Amino acid sequence: MDARALYPDASLADLYDEATMPPELRRAHQRNDRAVWEAYGQAWPIGSESACVAHLMKLYKTLAT
Repeated sequence: MDARALYPDASLADLYDEATMPPELRRAHQRNDRAVWEAYGQAWPIGSESACVAHLMKLYKTLAT
């Protein structure tokens, strides 16, 4: 939230465009992703957000069924 607050006039579309995402916001999301991933007992695969999402979806499906 602090990183997004640095850009009060930017829309979410502007902030989350892969080509123009502010570096502070990208770092904040990377730190959050790492914390979530490690909370589930996984070693963080640097640069693999898709692996993180896939793993979390597997956990969700297990819990949901």
